[in-house]
Amino acid sequence: MATLPDTVSPEPETVRPPRQHPGVWRQGRTTALLAPLATLVMVGHARIPDWLGGLGSFTESFLPWTGLVVPVLLVCAAIRRSATLAVAVLLPAVVWTALFGGTLADKRADGGDLTVVTHNVDEQNPHPARTARALAASDADVVALEELGDDTSVYRAVLRDRYPYHSVQGTVGLWSRHPLADARTVDIASWPRAMRATVRTPKGPVAVYVAHLLSVRFSSLTGLSTDGRDRAAARLAEALRAEPLPRTLLLGDLNGTTDDGALSAVTSPMRSAQEVAGAGFGLSWPASLPVARIDHILVDGMRPCSAWNLKATDSDHLPVAASVRL
Repeated sequence: MATLPDTVSPEPETVRPPRQHPGVWRQGRTTALLAPLATLVMVGHARIPDWLGGLGSFTESFLPWTGLVVPVLLVCAAIRRSATLAVAVLLPAVVWTALFGGTLADKRADGGDLTVVTHNVDEQNPHPARTARALAASDADVVALEELGDDTSVYRAVLRDRYPYHSVQGTVGLWSRHPLADARTVDIASWPRAMRATVRTPKGPVAVYVAHLLSVRFSSLTGLSTDGRDRAAARLAEALRAEPLPRTLLLGDLNGTTDDGALSAVTSPMRSAQEVAGAGFGLSWPASLPVARIDHILVDGMRPCSAWNLKATDSDHLPVAASVRL
């Protein structure tokens, strides 16, 4: 009788488990580190040193832009379907809102006894007459100009009818509807870049300072250099502290923002008209695509009612304006 061969059972196939998805909480953990990093910059910007290639001043000048990390991380969270990123973004969002949320509100109000404009007109301005006409059309009571060249005849001629009183000190000048007195240079640099005058308004005298602090320089070896600007700011602050009149205006291009700690000796004792009575950040430079407000109207002893930017001229800065209650 034939013997049937043993039936050989086939070896079972190896069944591989399905590939596991890393999960919504594991996705994007490395990218999520940007959230606490941006938050640290927001709350600790004052501790970033300037000696490190001017990094401190640079960061503080563009501090509001740190908020861009919020929409960037939200987009990444949506693309990667990452719950970790979505939760992490809450931290910088809350901190940015606490620091800058109030700036976005429209705080402008009617009224004011004195309207002022300040403008860095750009020494290389190709159309100074057109710029001067635009400033005259603002109907301001006082106009401060910075970065004037050697020949100011065009500005004098265009502004003369509307502003019968004026004084030019070096590269800065002041035009006024009201009489000026005690106009003089304020020594902040090796050449005249600041001035002070008394504007005799119908409601009493106001000390008006016009200043153009030195530019921030860049070197491929040392990075940004703010030394010259910071020394000029210290000398300007000294002059402001010695001002005897109770009402003071500072108009000009400070080549830095009010967030810049290196300028705090100038900005801290005074109030920014834009921050108190403006709408938004009032970015003024560069005029073609403003990313920072380095042109300022600062007040002491009076209340800002409204602050705004004027339309672009042929300068690389936007003119800024404010109305104040004396």
